[in-house]
This record gives sequence, C-alpha cells and structure tokens, in this order.
Amino acid sequence: MTAPVGPTQPIKLVLAVTGASGAIYARRALSLLAAEVARGRPLEVAWVASTTAPQVWEAELGEPLPGEIEHLRRFDRLDYRAPFASGSNAPDAVVVMPCSMSTLARVAHGGGDDLIARACEVALKERRRLILVVRETPLSLVHLRNMVAATEAGAIVLPAVPSFYAGIQTLEQAVDTVVGRALDRAGVPLDLLPRWGQACSHTP
Repeated sequence: MTAPVGPTQPIKLVLAVTGASGAIYARRALSLLAAEVARGRPLEVAWVASTTAPQVWEAELGEPLPGEIEHLRRFDRLDYRAPFASGSNAPDAVVVMPCSMSTLARVAHGGGDDLIARACEVALKERRRLILVVRETPLSLVHLRNMVAATEAGAIVLPAVPSFYAGIQTLEQAVDTVVGRALDRAGVPLDLLPRWGQACSHTP
C-alpha cells in the first residue's frame, strides 16, 4: 500500500533589496510574490532592505519604501532572530534584487555585518539557491572577479538585463523578463510572458 502523501511544504524565499539602481525590479517582485501568497500558493516570503535601499527606492520610484507588505514578512537588517539567519532553518532560496557591487563583494569574500550578508552566507553554506540580480555598468575587473568568485562559491549571478524576444512593448514587460527569470531560478516560476518558442502577441 502506498503511504499517504503529506501536505505540500511551502517554499521559503528571502528577497533582499539593496541600494543598487533597479528598485523597480524589487517592487515588482514583492508585488508578484504577495499576490501569489494571497492566492494560496504554498510560499513563505521574507524580505529585508539595506540601509541605502530606501534612498534609492524613493529616488527612482518617487515613493517611500513600504514599511510592510501584506502577506510578506519584513525583517530589520540587524534582526538576527530572523529564521533564515541560521542554517538550521535555511530558506529554499535567497534572491538579492537588485544586488549592489558591495553586496556582491561581501558574498564573494564572506564578509558583512547585516542580515542580508548573513542570509547569503547561509544560502551558500547550506547549498541553497542564491540568486544575485546584479545591477551595474560598466563593470570593472574587480566586479568581474567578484562575479567569478561568487559563482564558484555556488551563487547564480543573474544580471538585471531585460530580454526582448517576447514581444516586449512596455517597461513593465521588460522588468518582468528579469523578475521572471530570477523567480524561475528561485523555484517560483510565474507565467508572466511568453517563453522562447511560445507564441507571442507582438507582430513585427
């Protein structure tokens, strides 16, 4: 006799927002994740922002960084009581979106003194998914070497570079090409846009 299957365990995801340019990616990801949780998807989402994230968020989006988002749990950047601060309760995936070059450097070299750095460290040491949505241009040799080091340590470096093969016509669609790829890698696929080989509504 086949043993009964237990309830599906929720995917535990951490989204870290740093002060790199690209707050629009974080806002879209948080909105999509909150909607998924509200619809009943088995998903637990925690998020944390760096000290400079609120400044960039307001400068780029013309609104303050939200203090709370319904259905998601926010942690202070120095709250080491967060479950994902320990490998004994490691999340399934950590997404840093957008990821600054200083955050990348801390991941590559194992430094940092806040919850974002700790979440990344836990993901690497526990062999969980760590997706770094890096946003910088041009890239110096230091940046490139840090990307190699982070990749060798187990992280996925996913530059915030939109793709345009799905009939992209709006800024939101371009943003979704990046957000969708990042969430794919985190184990939370969403059907935001046609994928390669699927029909799209755009006519050249």
